[in-house]
Amino acid sequence: MDFATSVRTCLSKYVTFSGRASRPEFWWFMLFCLLISIAAAIIDAMLFGDFTRDVTGPIGAVVSLGVLLPTVSVTVRRLHDTGRSGWWYWLFLIPVIGTIILIVWLATRGEAGQNAYGPRA
Repeated sequence: MDFATSVRTCLSKYVTFSGRASRPEFWWFMLFCLLISIAAAIIDAMLFGDFTRDVTGPIGAVVSLGVLLPTVSVTVRRLHDTGRSGWWYWLFLIPVIGTIILIVWLATRGEAGQNAYGPRA
């Protein structure tokens, strides 16, 4: 799956929490989110001044809200691909350790063939 296909797929399935998402689909979409966040921060800085504190500008806030549901749904589908329940998503609430565990799980290869969450993506 390439960059454009991944972004298109994730945005079209923005509230689809069932099924599976492949590693490329997930990581290409995360790259897309990072790139548009950087672009939003640059636009915020040019239009509204410097946001060097822990404050997000208005454009960045809108972008963050716009990709929130697609990010959660693709993460849940990625966890499904590894054979884990989407409820493991909440592991990120545990500082440092939870995030590290989630990143490792999200980077691991998905289960071959069909699993409890459907056929391989």
